Amino acid sequence: MGNLKLSQHISRRYNEELEDIRSRVLAMGGLVEEQLKQAMQALESLNEDLAREVIDNDVKVNALEVSTDEECAVILARRQPAASDLRLVVAVIKTITDLERIGDEAKRIARMTRRLVYYDGASRLFTQIVILGERVRKMVHGTLDAFIHLDTETAAKIWSEDRFVDREYESLIRELMTYMMEDPHSIPVIVRAIFVARAIERIGDRAGNICEYVIYLVKGKDVRHTRVDQQPEG
Repeated sequence: MGNLKLSQHISRRYNEELEDIRSRVLAMGGLVEEQLKQAMQALESLNEDLAREVIDNDVKVNALEVSTDEECAVILARRQPAASDLRLVVAVIKTITDLERIGDEAKRIARMTRRLVYYDGASRLFTQIVILGERVRKMVHGTLDAFIHLDTETAAKIWSEDRFVDREYESLIRELMTYMMEDPHSIPVIVRAIFVARAIERIGDRAGNICEYVIYLVKGKDVRHTRVDQQPEG
C-alpha cells in the first residue's frame, strides 16, 4: 500500500465529503467494469440484446460523472483543500473523466457488435480481440483495486502492462489487414473489427492514466509522459 494517509479534520462533515467522492469513484468504476464485461460478452457471443443493454446503461455512468464532478467543485470552492486533500480531489476529477471515457469505449464496442450480428462467420474473427479485451478488463479491475487501497506497486505494474497491450493491438491490426487483403468480401466486417480493437486499446490507455493518478495521489509526483523505468522512487 502507498504511504498516503488522508488527513482527518476537525469538521466531520469535511471528512465525510472526502470519503464520499472516493466512494463515488468506486461506484462509477464498478458500473464501468460491468459495462466492459458485458460488452466483451456481447461481442464474443454476438448477442444483440446484451449489446443494447450496454448502450442503455451508459447514461448511468454519465450521470455519476456529472454529479461527482459537481461535488468536487463544491469541495474546492468551500473547503479550499491543500496537500493530500487537494491531490485527492484532483485525482478524483481526472479519474472519473477517464472512467466515463472507458464507458464510452464499451458503448462503442456494443454498437459495433450490433452491426456485426448479421454477418456470417463474424464470430471466428474475434477470438484474439476477445482475448485482448479480457486482458484490458483485468487491467481496469486492477486499476480500481489500486485506487481503493492506494497501492502504488499495483498501479505501477498495471501502468507497465499498457505497453504490452499496445504491442498486441498492433499485431492484431496487422493480422486483420492481411485477412482483409486476402478476402475483399470481408472488408465490412474487418473494418468494424478494427474499430473494436481500437476501442479496447484506448481502454488500456485510460486504465494506465488512472494508474498515473494513483501514483500522483500517494506520492505527489507526476509520472505522465515518462517511461516505466523512469518512475520516481519513494
